[in-house]
Amino acid sequence: MILTIPDPSLVVLVGAAGAGKSTFARRWFTRDEILSSDALRAEVGRSEADQRVSRAAFALLHERLEARLAAGWLTVVDATNVQPEARRALLSRRPIPPMPAVAIVLEVPARQVHEQNRRRTERIVPAEAVDRQLGVLGRTTDERLHAEGFDVVIRLTDPGATRIVRETRKVRAAADGGAPGS
Repeated sequence: MILTIPDPSLVVLVGAAGAGKSTFARRWFTRDEILSSDALRAEVGRSEADQRVSRAAFALLHERLEARLAAGWLTVVDATNVQPEARRALLSRRPIPPMPAVAIVLEVPARQVHEQNRRRTERIVPAEAVDRQLGVLGRTTDERLHAEGFDVVIRLTDPGATRIVRETRKVRAAADGGAPGS
């Protein structure tokens, strides 16, 4: 499957812990394009698994996201993002007029998600939490994601069988008075 992603855009990865979001992000995007909640936990806490610093890590993620989007840069948010309020917090940081928002939903089979989660060397998420995330994800329809403000919704059951193509759009930074896409 070939996916066309507008560049620039806000790309939000949506999926349960262990679904392969970080692997997918590293495969198709450069390190400087990815804002990872796990990496930010490690930056402000003791490790990627340090849940005590989640609030500070997400505050930093939102701050960096807003700055990147204002500069007109493609940005990928690597977090579970299964809760609507988490996605709304990301979408609300887009500049006006907003750049395109893309939701990439990783709908990997539950058995595979649990197996990948168990194989992790760090950040093993309790199975009950993964099941809750999978339950919320199962109720997240394309219509709901479009209603939240996503322009493009892509669902992947096999992220490894995917190729990304970027559709470059000319964007001038807000500092020079230009509007995105002009």
